[in-house]
Amino acid sequence: MQKPDREQILYLCRTDPEAVVELILDLFEKIKKFEKSIKMIEGQLSQNSRNSSKPPSSDGLKKRTKSLRKKSGRSVGGQKGRRGETLRQVDKPDEIVRHTVETCPKCRRSLKNWPVDGYEKRQVFDIPPITIKVTEHQADIKTCPHCSAVNKASFPPSVSQPVQYGPNVKAHTVYLTVRQHLPYKRTAELIRDFFGAEISPATIFKANKECSGLLEEPVDNIKERITASDVVHFDESGNRCEKKTHWVHSAGTSMWTYYRIHKKRGSEAMDAVGILPEFNGRAIHDHWKPYFKYSCFHGLCNAHHLRELIFLVECEQQAWAQSMIDLLLDAKKAVDQAKGDGKIRLSDEALKAFTRRYRRIIEQGLNANPDLDPARKRKKHTKAQNLLFRLRDFEEQMLAFLYDFRVPFDNNLAERDIRMVKLQQKISGCFRTKKGADMFYIIRSYIASAIKQNRNIMNLLKTAFEDKPVALT
Repeated sequence: MQKPDREQILYLCRTDPEAVVELILDLFEKIKKFEKSIKMIEGQLSQNSRNSSKPPSSDGLKKRTKSLRKKSGRSVGGQKGRRGETLRQVDKPDEIVRHTVETCPKCRRSLKNWPVDGYEKRQVFDIPPITIKVTEHQADIKTCPHCSAVNKASFPPSVSQPVQYGPNVKAHTVYLTVRQHLPYKRTAELIRDFFGAEISPATIFKANKECSGLLEEPVDNIKERITASDVVHFDESGNRCEKKTHWVHSAGTSMWTYYRIHKKRGSEAMDAVGILPEFNGRAIHDHWKPYFKYSCFHGLCNAHHLRELIFLVECEQQAWAQSMIDLLLDAKKAVDQAKGDGKIRLSDEALKAFTRRYRRIIEQGLNANPDLDPARKRKKHTKAQNLLFRLRDFEEQMLAFLYDFRVPFDNNLAERDIRMVKLQQKISGCFRTKKGADMFYIIRSYIASAIKQNRNIMNLLKTAFEDKPVALT
């Protein structure tokens, strides 16, 4: 479309004013569409890990560190009463190396046979060289002198092959691949460099397969414990498996973690996991709709809401959003203070005040974001409207932490559990087979629960390979 010059526009105004009106209206309509598109693009460009669900890794090199936490007023560094971690000399060292004084540096006379007045002690903590220990099991073969029968002694159940790796080596390979997320090849390299043992990736896979089979019963027990809990955190995250996107579903408490990988993300997968269909407590999650299919109580993650509210404040200048941020932080502070004082609930007056304030802010937000097209049945709502409707319709789930101190303010526990899934993918890549993924998440469920209970992972894995897997309690 060629731009008309000034004379052409004036001529058109004199000869055909109606065409000018149509042109202006058309231009305004196009400007409106362009403004809408620009606003949408600006919103996308303004999103980061603080104001959306984007991960911190997507922020790039320019970090935007602006915390909602208020300054505590405490000094920098370790606080009073904190137990420090430092090396301290031991009373009985494993080895003593004496450094003698042979001559006096001042007069050059010999002190070789002179008695020692005392010692200055310095201790060095180090790891001795570790090598593979080969234990040969010999079973006696005896011929009975009475009946001439040939008798052979029995080997222990764990010694089933002429040559094999022991439980400690297997425990190390599983620990490195599942706890530290190393690929099989790099695990084999580490075993070779540290212990001098040439071990193949196939042997490591076999050790993981054996371990997952041994831990099936303890992990089923973890699943039962979670299902019977009062409050459980749920989350899910994409994970590449067999060159397709699968979904890892996590369920966790402060003591337990359970993982399961499935090709679906929604209720089909949640049914297959088997916790939510039997769960009668309160499920904490991030408002993914399939969770609401289940008849348990629900609690929503307010950390997600804070990020969305920050976006509306910073990018759309919505005043009500800042008021809601202040309310949520004030409510959290009141709950934390009450817990610190040993109380089991807030007073009725405080609860009513927070609830009235909450509803008033939502009303202000709805007034600031009216429905501009009431005649249209299928509406496309703005980010602000979508969030306002959620806050209005799910008030009980939003403010559950106010009324029940067992309910957390956010779903950070599940976020921490699911973060290990993303870490595995970043370090080791995708799973080549579904079987390998299932093996990994059985073992990972056991290890993650053991970590929460401050158990020694290596000891537990070694015990499992000795055919004595420990059920976590």
